[in-house]
Amino acid sequence: MNILYIDIDSLRPDHLGCYGYHRNTSPNIDAVASEGIRFRNCYTSDAPCLPSRSAMTTGRFGIHTGVVNHGGERSVMFNYGKERGFRDNWTNPNWASQLKSNGYHTVAFSPFAERHGAWHWYAGFMEIHNTGGGGQETADAIAPQVNDWLDRKSGDEKPFFMWLNVWDPHTPYRTPKEFGKPFEDEPIPEWYTEEVRQQHWKQPGPHSAQEVNGYDLRPEGVYTNSESPIKDLQPDSITDMAEAKKMFDGYDMGVAYADKHVGEIIQKLKDLGLYENTAIIISADHGENLGELNVYGDHQTADQFTHNIPMIVRWPGVTDERAGDLDQRLMYNIDLAATTLELAGDYDLSEWDGKSFANSIGKEAPHRASLVLSQMAWCAQRSARWDHYLCIETYHDSWHDYPDFMVFDLEADPHEQVNLADSRPDLLQKGKSILTTWKKDCMETAHVKEDPKDTVIAEGGPLHTHEGGSTYLSRLRATGRAESAERLRIKHKVT
Repeated sequence: MNILYIDIDSLRPDHLGCYGYHRNTSPNIDAVASEGIRFRNCYTSDAPCLPSRSAMTTGRFGIHTGVVNHGGERSVMFNYGKERGFRDNWTNPNWASQLKSNGYHTVAFSPFAERHGAWHWYAGFMEIHNTGGGGQETADAIAPQVNDWLDRKSGDEKPFFMWLNVWDPHTPYRTPKEFGKPFEDEPIPEWYTEEVRQQHWKQPGPHSAQEVNGYDLRPEGVYTNSESPIKDLQPDSITDMAEAKKMFDGYDMGVAYADKHVGEIIQKLKDLGLYENTAIIISADHGENLGELNVYGDHQTADQFTHNIPMIVRWPGVTDERAGDLDQRLMYNIDLAATTLELAGDYDLSEWDGKSFANSIGKEAPHRASLVLSQMAWCAQRSARWDHYLCIETYHDSWHDYPDFMVFDLEADPHEQVNLADSRPDLLQKGKSILTTWKKDCMETAHVKEDPKDTVIAEGGPLHTHEGGSTYLSRLRATGRAESAERLRIKHKVT
């Protein structure tokens, strides 16, 4: 059985038709989902890009590998030192190398390793195709390369494992003009109202309503990308509901453009007679906040929208009896990687944090009682996810002025608008307990007895907090947010 893992950067499940979205963003992905299982509560253990894909390929949490940040000391794997053998302990056995040992021809189509200097990610792949755009290429540059490879390999009896990256939903929104604007006349999600916009306008933070494209350090006014080709697809700031709609439309067009080319690759599998002998997994490295927690078009928090990802699995002979099912089990993406190894043959999960559910994939069954989600590249946060609750602990707020703890009821408040930390002390204590127990358990099994979170904080916070840093306080004062600037000045001890 071939395995095709389609990794669509920044893809959130609730903007796919098969997960209930009101716009027709994903007809090809939806068709795959109708023949397989949609996992509703799948989360990346570590976010964003570099920590997530490092966890996925090694099967281990960032607290164990050391990769939690986008820069600084904790953007690289822990060093095993004198105990390191002939091969690197983190990359052998990893996901790709174990499939290779099981007789798979392993191939990657992605510029990810070069984009992030993540050379460990290449381990286990027999072929590496750097698609050349550093994550800025659109799907029309990637799909032809994949289809050409499939044409050349179609007669090979050896099964393949392919990790394919598609990047279009990631900012900057850059869908080609010839694709048109398919959502121009369709409403945005109902939760986002003028009242929400006005609340966000008063609040601070890079990629917030007044700074959609990040830090703005120029005192003369609002950052503009008016000379950029993305100007019609991505707002500079959410000055009104029309600009908010531009953001939603830009993101959804990225999803739809990725879906179009995923459809072309799936059609190629059918044309070559490979479709019925190929397991197709569609997922993401992380999701995307589209206004939640006042983050627009970015992935900065340890919350529902940065960490919850689609996980669609169509595996002939395995998922057939559950075609079209929505599975609610709580799981990490690395659990799915572990499951594929068990389904594919011999496997070694002895050092993995990922837990296989191959023996229960044919039925709805509990998997994990709780999860811990980690973000250390923008904000420094960890969160506990259980039942329908989320408890976020913030160690560095990335100039967003978040409280130390936030608690959300995701069933009653699906877009994280009401913090229950003060009104529901029982939920706060439950979240704290999950976080404390998880860290204790992880440290007991860690090769390096260091919490990488502590290193990130000692460096002055995550990499992206340094890009604007304390200079951003001047902009807050100049744009009507002096109270926020003063709170942040005190909190971060800025002189």
